[in-house]
Amino acid sequence: MTTSPSARDTEPRVLCDTRALTENPPLPGGVLWKLAESGRQLDANVVRLAPGRRVEVHTEPQLDVILLVTGGDGALGTERADEHQPLAEGALVWLPHGCARGLTAGAAGLTYVTVHRRRPGMSIGTRPAGA
Repeated sequence: MTTSPSARDTEPRVLCDTRALTENPPLPGGVLWKLAESGRQLDANVVRLAPGRRVEVHTEPQLDVILLVTGGDGALGTERADEHQPLAEGALVWLPHGCARGLTAGAAGLTYVTVHRRRPGMSIGTRPAGA
């Protein structure tokens, strides 16, 4: 039996005020907010990197990600150590699946929103033959 979503799950609503999350004094780094609504098709987070902190260059093989800088500044890095793009408040970045990407926060830190398709939950299945 399937259950239909409640009326609350199907109505648009304001989820948070990103400006309030980036106001002074700067908050410590980490995830400041995450989308947790049931039945959602997306994942979204507001993340803060403290000044000089970084997310090392890595590759996301399955998901495209949209990143919106909401506060501070920093740089978007790639697999080439000498290649980076400056990021400032208002920058909207597309990170296609399969591309290498990393972030480095500037002197003011870096606060950003990420949005991507929701990852499927872990499930129990059968082991592939020969594994």
